[in-house]
Amino acid sequence: MKKDIHPDYKEVVFHDLSSDFKFLTRSTMRSKETIKWEDGKEYPVIKVEVSSASHPFFTGKKMFVDTAGRVEKFKNKYTKKA
Repeated sequence: MKKDIHPDYKEVVFHDLSSDFKFLTRSTMRSKETIKWEDGKEYPVIKVEVSSASHPFFTGKKMFVDTAGRVEKFKNKYTKKA
Protein backbone atom coordinates (compact mmCIF):
# COMPACT_ATOMS: atom_id res chain seq x y z
CA MET A 1 0.00 0.00 0.00
CA LYS A 2 1.06 3.56 -0.64
CA LYS A 3 1.87 5.62 2.40
CA ASP A 4 0.00 8.76 3.45
CA ILE A 5 -3.01 8.31 1.14
CA HIS A 6 -5.35 6.40 3.46
CA PRO A 7 -7.48 8.12 6.12
CA ASP A 8 -6.85 7.43 9.79
CA TYR A 9 -8.87 4.49 11.11
CA LYS A 10 -9.51 5.31 14.77
CA GLU A 11 -11.88 4.37 17.55
CA VAL A 12 -14.93 6.65 17.71
CA VAL A 13 -18.21 6.69 19.63
CA PHE A 14 -21.46 6.87 17.67
CA HIS A 15 -24.29 8.51 19.62
CA ASP A 16 -27.88 7.91 18.48
CA LEU A 17 -29.69 11.11 19.46
CA SER A 18 -33.21 9.69 19.21
CA SER A 19 -32.65 6.80 21.64
CA ASP A 20 -29.57 8.06 23.54
CA PHE A 21 -27.73 4.84 22.57
CA LYS A 22 -23.93 4.99 22.28
CA PHE A 23 -21.50 2.45 20.91
CA LEU A 24 -17.75 2.36 20.41
CA THR A 25 -16.37 1.22 17.08
CA ARG A 26 -13.68 2.12 14.57
CA SER A 27 -14.22 4.55 11.72
CA THR A 28 -12.48 7.00 9.42
CA MET A 29 -14.97 9.76 10.31
CA ARG A 30 -13.64 12.74 12.22
CA SER A 31 -15.22 14.93 14.85
CA LYS A 32 -14.06 17.84 16.97
CA GLU A 33 -16.40 16.82 19.80
CA THR A 34 -15.23 14.21 22.29
CA ILE A 35 -16.88 12.09 24.94
CA LYS A 36 -15.54 10.20 27.92
CA TRP A 37 -16.25 6.49 27.45
CA GLU A 38 -16.77 3.76 30.06
CA ASP A 39 -13.07 2.87 30.06
CA GLY A 40 -12.16 6.43 31.12
CA LYS A 41 -10.62 7.43 27.77
CA GLU A 42 -11.74 10.32 25.56
CA TYR A 43 -12.99 9.45 22.07
CA PRO A 44 -14.38 11.54 19.21
CA VAL A 45 -18.19 11.35 19.10
CA ILE A 46 -20.27 11.19 15.91
CA LYS A 47 -23.94 12.09 16.38
CA VAL A 48 -26.45 10.16 14.26
CA GLU A 49 -30.23 10.33 14.04
CA VAL A 50 -30.91 6.62 13.47
CA SER A 51 -29.09 3.47 14.55
CA SER A 52 -30.05 -0.14 15.19
CA ALA A 53 -31.37 0.97 18.59
CA SER A 54 -33.95 3.33 17.09
CA HIS A 55 -34.68 2.01 13.59
CA PRO A 56 -38.15 0.40 13.34
CA PHE A 57 -36.83 -2.60 11.40
CA PHE A 58 -34.53 -3.61 14.27
CA THR A 59 -36.73 -2.55 17.20
CA GLY A 60 -40.11 -3.69 15.90
CA LYS A 61 -41.60 -0.42 17.13
CA LYS A 62 -42.92 2.42 15.07
CA MET A 63 -41.16 5.62 16.05
CA PHE A 64 -41.91 8.98 14.56
CA VAL A 65 -38.68 10.92 14.18
CA ASP A 66 -39.00 14.11 12.19
CA THR A 67 -35.87 16.08 12.87
CA ALA A 68 -35.60 17.84 9.53
CA GLY A 69 -39.26 18.55 8.73
CA ARG A 70 -39.39 15.73 6.20
CA VAL A 71 -43.18 15.45 6.30
CA GLU A 72 -43.64 19.15 5.58
CA LYS A 73 -41.11 19.02 2.75
CA PHE A 74 -42.93 16.08 1.20
CA LYS A 75 -46.33 17.78 1.51
CA ASN A 76 -45.03 21.02 0.05
CA LYS A 77 -43.41 19.23 -2.86
CA TYR A 78 -46.27 16.90 -3.82
CA THR A 79 -49.48 18.75 -2.92
CA LYS A 80 -51.59 19.81 -5.86
CA LYS A 81 -51.45 23.49 -6.48
CA ALA A 82 -54.88 25.00 -7.03
